[in-house]
Amino acid sequence: MSGTPMREVARRMFATEFNDMTYVFKESDEEMAPNYGLMPTGGRANRVFFVGTLTEKEDIGDDAEYWRGRVVDPTGTFFVYAGQYQPEAAAVLRDLEPPEYVAVAGKPGTYETDDGTVNVSVRPESISVVDANTRDRWVAEAAERTVERLRAFNDDTNEYAEMARERYDAGVGAYRREVISALESLDDEPTEPEAAP
Repeated sequence: MSGTPMREVARRMFATEFNDMTYVFKESDEEMAPNYGLMPTGGRANRVFFVGTLTEKEDIGDDAEYWRGRVVDPTGTFFVYAGQYQPEAAAVLRDLEPPEYVAVAGKPGTYETDDGTVNVSVRPESISVVDANTRDRWVAEAAERTVERLRAFNDDTNEYAEMARERYDAGVGAYRREVISALESLDDEPTEPEAAP
């Protein structure tokens, strides 16, 4: 057994749940303890993995490149931000021409706007171009993982579900509907990525 810390599993969730994941916490007081996003369906996420259509990108940096990408899945939008500290991901965003299917692994982050709204985004560790089959497999897997969390939500031993009930107002019914909608989208979506309307 080496002393190398294990990387956290990258959680699969749809954009709707990701954007509702506004509460961040640590499980220890250690300085280097990881931050976790509290998933509304009763889980925690230090890393996320999603696949969708990159519909737009923009260099929003002032002095240096700082790329913002908009990645859409069947339920909504993920925003990814990559700059000098994510050089590989920034280079991919620079070179891609939307629309393109992409797989993204990264760290969730939150920031509060002046009006008190909490926005959630991803600091990508990697961005890869993928095909329609990979996107469809991810939709099916994200649906399966979401259903697993929903089934465990009312388990008395699920501490993250208890935290979610305390921190979030909405029930979990909306996420069940998103799963159904996402799976139904697999039957009627074209195989080529579409640009944003």
